[in-house]
Amino acid sequence: MPVIHRAENREDRPRDSSHKSGARNSSQPTATPKSFPPSSPAAVGEKANPTNPTVHPTILPSDRVRSVLLKRNGKTDPNYGTPPLQRSLEAHLRLGAINLDKTSGPTSHEVAAWVKRILEIEKAGHSGTLDPKVTGILPVLLGDATRVMDTLLLAGKEYICLMHVHKPQPRKRILEVCQEFTGPIFQKPPLKSSVVKELRIRTIYYLEVLEVDGPYVLMRVGCQAGTYIRKLCFDIGLALGTGANMEELRRTKAGPFREDETLVTLHMLIDAFVAYKETGDESGLRRVIQPVETALKHLPHLVIADNAVDAICHGAPLAAPGLLSLETDINKGDGVALFTLKGEAVAIARAELTSYEMLASKTGIVAATERVIMEPGTYPMAWKLAERDGSMQRKQ
Repeated sequence: MPVIHRAENREDRPRDSSHKSGARNSSQPTATPKSFPPSSPAAVGEKANPTNPTVHPTILPSDRVRSVLLKRNGKTDPNYGTPPLQRSLEAHLRLGAINLDKTSGPTSHEVAAWVKRILEIEKAGHSGTLDPKVTGILPVLLGDATRVMDTLLLAGKEYICLMHVHKPQPRKRILEVCQEFTGPIFQKPPLKSSVVKELRIRTIYYLEVLEVDGPYVLMRVGCQAGTYIRKLCFDIGLALGTGANMEELRRTKAGPFREDETLVTLHMLIDAFVAYKETGDESGLRRVIQPVETALKHLPHLVIADNAVDAICHGAPLAAPGLLSLETDINKGDGVALFTLKGEAVAIARAELTSYEMLASKTGIVAATERVIMEPGTYPMAWKLAERDGSMQRKQ
């Protein structure tokens, strides 16, 4: 029987069933459920777009590769702002993100509470609830970094799942049925879930069967947030005609967070904090806690000029003259992240134009600010910059 490394039964539970697809999800199909007769089985995981089942993303939205478009060159004043890796430890903790490997047993809320207690901070939050017996990636954001939590809740997830088929089936049959569950599917949350039990569409980006050993099927699933893997296994069992259930499950990707060198345990976090308290060595804490910018890698980036930063920090929209560079494949309505030339996250915004419209625009609003990350006053007001530049020109 295949065994998942450090895995237990689990599923991803969104906090709000009304969440819609966010940044980088613009390529997802927007299939709409049709009317079904009372006897229709559409509520048990059928494809939402059966007439065109092959047209769907095959990677997570966060894995999309984008190119950079340069609108104009800019310079940044070293007297204002700080590159993310050069922040003071206090600022690092206030704008930190932890790629945490959740252990089996505690709830996700308990883990977040333990992080606050360990680091002696007032605010910490997790993204994407895991069942108590489940292990896997649980992003934890600290302090002001919790402002970007919603962008992670909408990012794609990847799981390694061990499914138990109640009656062994040929590998070919299992592969055929699993392939039918890629793309947009209908799914109704299970009775034990805490969300409204309504039929909805969720996208399965890919479903790869890794191993079949008798009644056990090991598979890798990339899916939209809010997909119930336990329900997916149940529906696959119905399609096979044998019944099936989820035996083990582990989250291996959550948006930009991966099982890589940044993945840490609570024990590692405790050791790093104790070392800092006893010796003053910050290196351990800086290794286990990432800058908030790490949690925004999955969003399209817009780099803005220094003289636009403070206005954005006060909630103003981004106008075309303040935009220096941007990434490709941005559609109107997509979530985007605004950055300084030093790589600091300024705010989360909503694109008002497409990438190439932004590149061509000379006036007007290119993005509407929705959530400010940087504290106002980090950069000077625009009129002060203009006054300074004018004085320099007069001296020359």
